[in-house]
Amino acid sequence: MRSLRDFTPARVDLGRTGHSLPTHELLDFQLAHAKARDAVHLPLDLSSLLLELKQKNVPCMTLASEAHDRPTYLRRPDLGRRLNADSEAALAPLKSGYDAVFVIADGLSALAVHRHAVPLLDLILARLDWKIAPVTIVEQGRVAIGDEIGELLGAKLSVVLIGERPGLSSPDSLGIYLTWQPRHGRTDAERNCISNIRADGLSYELAVHKLLFLMNESRRLKLSGVELKERAPLLLDSSV
Repeated sequence: MRSLRDFTPARVDLGRTGHSLPTHELLDFQLAHAKARDAVHLPLDLSSLLLELKQKNVPCMTLASEAHDRPTYLRRPDLGRRLNADSEAALAPLKSGYDAVFVIADGLSALAVHRHAVPLLDLILARLDWKIAPVTIVEQGRVAIGDEIGELLGAKLSVVLIGERPGLSSPDSLGIYLTWQPRHGRTDAERNCISNIRADGLSYELAVHKLLFLMNESRRLKLSGVELKERAPLLLDSSV
């Protein structure tokens, strides 16, 4: 059992002191739990994300869901799936025949968004020759909000980069959700997901490789979700 600790961050073979855990293991657990809680409640810094994207000459704009603050967002998942009235009005004049729209949403870990969203998006956009809508940054947003954004912009495909629910070893994990013909009412079965993008998880290079495969196949087959299988070829570089 002890050798397993060389291969996984999972808590195995923690030892025992009487009827309890050793003190250092208990403190380590409490620290991991605190990091996860902090990630959930950390506010999204819109200004810093806008600055990063503008420095890379990426057109972008900010939006907000119907959840007006973090406590409401955590208690009412339904409000995080819909744009507020001001955001809907801001998107209406921008409707066009876009091939795709990229949505950055805080989800349940703004920390993941701040660490990974912009460098990941930078790699993706450099490899796409598509008509891309302005990148939208959504405060208090959940995955399904990309459906409404894509529909309002007239995009064929929505790609949502969102902070995933923190675990006790991964408070900064980013997920990507892809939906063909986004519109209000789409279900999770109609999406594809690439998960666990972080330093100790899926690398940027491999995540981009998988995403580009899915995007191209989605456009070719005109579908997404359970009917679209991720069969991207293996990368030649075995390190990723």
